[in-house]
Amino acid sequence: MPITADQTQAQTATPIDLGAIFVSLELSKSTWLVTALSPGSEKMSRHTVTGGDIAGLFSCFAALRQKAQRRKDKLYPMVVIQEAGLDGFWLGRVLSKEAWIESHIVEAASIAMPRRHRRAKTDRIDGETLIRALMAWKRGEPRACSMVKLLTPDEEDIRRLGRERKTLIAERVFHVNRIKGCSSRKEYESTNLCVAIVVSD
Repeated sequence: MPITADQTQAQTATPIDLGAIFVSLELSKSTWLVTALSPGSEKMSRHTVTGGDIAGLFSCFAALRQKAQRRKDKLYPMVVIQEAGLDGFWLGRVLSKEAWIESHIVEAASIAMPRRHRRAKTDRIDGETLIRALMAWKRGEPRACSMVKLLTPDEEDIRRLGRERKTLIAERVFHVNRIKGCSSRKEYESTNLCVAIVVSD
């Protein structure tokens, strides 16, 4: 039986005191999508921050905390999750310096997904999925997702070198195969030309 919009909204409703504000970050070069689920709220809220704007991100966090404080008369900490990637580690290091922020970096491939139906993929859906995975992980469900270690700048540089080497090897294989393909085509054309000359004679 198909799931209606009302049923989907009911599934996302969480009218309980979570003890923290759960936040997921979908990061891109141009924009950061902030998805949040606050204590006492029945649905997730979404906010957009310019990519790389740390001050704007902290302003968004402050607004979320103030709104939750007005609702529940309590200043809540924040539990933040983002995928490991281009901005994941350096942003994780920045967030971890704040005592009121608990920052986690998740391996994207480890998040359980339904296999029966083809999964739609948008930043909005991904943000909600990250929050559900984070909440399940905080409840102690070990298979909800796998968090990765927050790398230091030196460790990240070493990892970047390995990633760049892998990219260069793939490019070398591509160019070698392309050159071989060009050589084979020239030999084929040359053979056809010789056959044509012999036949004409």
